[in-house]
Amino acid sequence: MSGSMLLKNASILIVDDDTDVLTAVRLLLKTEVKEVVTEKNPENLRGHLQKNNFDLILLDMNFTSSINTGNEGIFWLNEIKKAKPDASVIMITAYGHIDLAVRCLKEGAADFVVKPWHNEKLLSTIKDTLKRKSNKTATGPSFGADSIIGKELLGESEVMQEIFYKIEKIAPTDANILILGENGTGKDIIAKAVHQQSLRSAKPFVKVDVGALTESLFESELFGHRKGAFTDAREDRMGRFEMANGGTLFLDEIGNIPLHLQAKLLSVLQNRVVTRLGSNEPVPVDIRLICATNVPLTELANENRFRKDLIYRINTVEITVPPLRKRANDIILLAKHFSKIYSNKYMKAGLEFDSRALEKLQNYHYPGNVRELQYTVERAVIMADEDVLQAKDLIFSPIESQPVQELEPAEMKLSSIEKNTILKVIEKHNGNITKAAKELGLTRTALYRRLSKYDI
Repeated sequence: MSGSMLLKNASILIVDDDTDVLTAVRLLLKTEVKEVVTEKNPENLRGHLQKNNFDLILLDMNFTSSINTGNEGIFWLNEIKKAKPDASVIMITAYGHIDLAVRCLKEGAADFVVKPWHNEKLLSTIKDTLKRKSNKTATGPSFGADSIIGKELLGESEVMQEIFYKIEKIAPTDANILILGENGTGKDIIAKAVHQQSLRSAKPFVKVDVGALTESLFESELFGHRKGAFTDAREDRMGRFEMANGGTLFLDEIGNIPLHLQAKLLSVLQNRVVTRLGSNEPVPVDIRLICATNVPLTELANENRFRKDLIYRINTVEITVPPLRKRANDIILLAKHFSKIYSNKYMKAGLEFDSRALEKLQNYHYPGNVRELQYTVERAVIMADEDVLQAKDLIFSPIESQPVQELEPAEMKLSSIEKNTILKVIEKHNGNITKAAKELGLTRTALYRRLSKYDI
């Protein structure tokens, strides 16, 4: 059914303590929808929900009421979801409360509109929300022809469609975003997609792997330095914050920053100014911040590891990227995508998978996620002797294919513990021996000796 037809048949509840807003929306909608119900007091919401089954609810973010939550909109949204879990709610917010509205998306709101709105925009938002509600199998939001979504970032599974929809809604805002997910799930591509769909897309996108920065380089790399600030500072250098001015700064593996450096990062994020090493002159910066980590949020919330005030600062809204094993419907789509890319790269015309190869791909558990699938397909294309990729051509990573299991009592020997610890750390760092050795407190040579000893 079209959005216009859905609108004509819709029953809509509007909850706002501003009588002028209620009147304006009622006059706008009375000739467009089947029924409009207005309510000034949110305390009466439960009664309305018991009596009627509304197709859509427009809910204000702020009320003068007895609820003392600091954010009445989120409280009443949760109350609606308790009573009607499938309810579609559009939040009404003032421009200065966009971050709060984005938080409401995390709590289950369908969308939000900013006051004052254009009537055409409000009607369009209502139509889109009704259409999504009536067609849960829709392919999701549409993006421009130049978007990396559908080209580099692929997914037909429901969970990926939800991520695409979230990108569509939050990208045009300046809300800080935290991307969570295992190594190899594509967090960096999602960060690029957010930047590309944002109002800052014409400005720089600057990525920093902060987990790989040594303590001595952290401030210099992020905030810059003046000539002579330290021994090797032979010239003035702009930091990554300044490089990203006007655009997006992507801090990858933020969960690995030591606590004492987190305080310095928090200060810059709060004040939006940086001071280069060796200088006393503060430089204003205007950036949109995106962070990513493979550390679970519950673990990140441990104050012995990460400052809670920094978590709140970087996490206005979060995007959790599922591991590939939890989006099995996307495996074949991605495999064919990579096959096409590497067939062209290595000048092998149109390689296809046979049925047994597809079955092997579908049945594997992918501890290395999309990155492991990508490398597996690339190796298969390189090694293939025929025009069809067969199951024998698909050789999964020996590192990834040895997932570390919980130790059984019989394995509780020092050698077994050491071997499994090494495997776990190597897996954590995606096979990067330098990083693994550093975490284990070994030299690269010593780690290689142990790899040889345990035939890893």
